[in-house]
Amino acid sequence: MTTASHAAHTEVKNSTFMSDLLGGRLGVAAYRRYTEQLWFVYHALESASEALVVDPVTGPFIRPELARTAALERDLCHLGGPDWRAGLSALPATRAYADRVRWCAREWPGGYVAHHYTRYLGDLSGGQIVRGTAEKHWGFARKGDGVRFYVFEAIGNPAAFKREYRALLDALPVDDLEKQRVIEECRHAFALNMAVFRELGREFPLSA
Repeated sequence: MTTASHAAHTEVKNSTFMSDLLGGRLGVAAYRRYTEQLWFVYHALESASEALVVDPVTGPFIRPELARTAALERDLCHLGGPDWRAGLSALPATRAYADRVRWCAREWPGGYVAHHYTRYLGDLSGGQIVRGTAEKHWGFARKGDGVRFYVFEAIGNPAAFKREYRALLDALPVDDLEKQRVIEECRHAFALNMAVFRELGREFPLSA
């Protein structure tokens, strides 16, 4: 199951907005706006965690060491000041993404796992590149405020954690048909994420 979304991962990394951000061609305002969008998605994911921890499908994936909302809020406070919530707004694509996550949390455990996987393992892996870019181009302290979202302090060995996570995913206690549905939802999650990048790209076009 974990190899099925490789092409979609590559597409996300190669999006115009993300390429420009990682290339240091966009300012800190674009980084802040992206971080704001992440807050909406992670709030949708994590506000459901307590109810889903007892579910046989989702329960094994609800790990406190993955929780990101508090770190995002600390970063947003650093980026936008103590009143950062006052200017917080979700792009239409972000609202659609968060709505889908919330629907899966309520109605479909397998779908929730798909979104959990695409977000957490993506940010645990490729997110480290974003952190390095932010530290280099915008002067954030290494693993400090502004980039704490990307610092998984409670995960001492990320490679071992990812192996364990993928083993759980491959052993998901559902039949083959449901596993295929979960794979399709992973692809849908990537598409939702790409839509956010497209809207961010329109909001922050690269100057000629």
